[in-house]
Amino acid sequence: MFKSTVAAIALGASLAFTGSASALEMGSDKPIKLAINEWTGQHLSTRVAGAILERAGYNVEYVTAGYGPQFIALGEGDLHATLEIWTSNAPGQFNEAADAGKVIDIGDLGLDAREGVLYPVHMKEMCPGLPSWEALNACAAKFATVDTLPKGRLLDYPADWGSPGKDRFEAIGIDFTAVPAGSEGALITELEASIAKKSPLVMTFWQPHWALAEYETEWVALPAGTDECYSDASWGVNPNATGDCDFSPTRIFKVTWAGMADTWPMADALLKMYTFDADSQQNMMAAVDGRGEDINKVVAAYVDANAGAIDAMISKAKSM
Repeated sequence: MFKSTVAAIALGASLAFTGSASALEMGSDKPIKLAINEWTGQHLSTRVAGAILERAGYNVEYVTAGYGPQFIALGEGDLHATLEIWTSNAPGQFNEAADAGKVIDIGDLGLDAREGVLYPVHMKEMCPGLPSWEALNACAAKFATVDTLPKGRLLDYPADWGSPGKDRFEAIGIDFTAVPAGSEGALITELEASIAKKSPLVMTFWQPHWALAEYETEWVALPAGTDECYSDASWGVNPNATGDCDFSPTRIFKVTWAGMADTWPMADALLKMYTFDADSQQNMMAAVDGRGEDINKVVAAYVDANAGAIDAMISKAKSM
């Protein structure tokens, strides 16, 4: 069911790490604390990493943390790693902690991801020019609510995640007011309600996500998200703003506390090698959120299915 890139990393990557696992390191009761953020995909990315660390002999603790505030805790060593940071909405706290040398970007997670603005396909009946952003703008009043009239309503990410949809719409000049969702669950609830009632909805969203396999949606066709768009105000539809375009290509990366390599060198090596592909994550999200399966059992099934590759990765880390 699950397709993994772990084997390729474990057997073929040429990565340089310092340090090696000692008996003291492996026998320590001090847990490695992994940050749990607000969305299911991140829970899976984190719990698979944690399961690999546990298979290698470590104690792991999962700590619920806000997407931005987690970097304050990471910088102080109260958390030790966060496994799914998106460049499109990396919070300012990350940049501050990284610039201060308190946290370290340890490489890509490996997800083939996209962010953008989407709508359920029934909206094309209400706004026939979709997916064009110009058509969406012309139909703005059809997406309005009592709170946003006469502007349309854009359902944006939860406030703690940043406001990339709002930023894109404002820079382009699309006549919508962004309203942050309360959580990932609130985003899905609104999508399901819109489909059931054929009511208006346009929302900031991302893939991989199980909902995109369950419901028929389309991305709004915004101007291409190029480097020039984000660096040159004269580029694009608004000569007075940068970012007047679609989301830039998204990199998803892993971050550790700066003291991780000295405290748990083998665990640090494992997290650097660790990748998690989009197909696996989306299938697992469908099992958890779509079919109601227990997340711990879903993660255990993934680890069992990829045990050979995971053990090869652990063996490699031990030899460093």
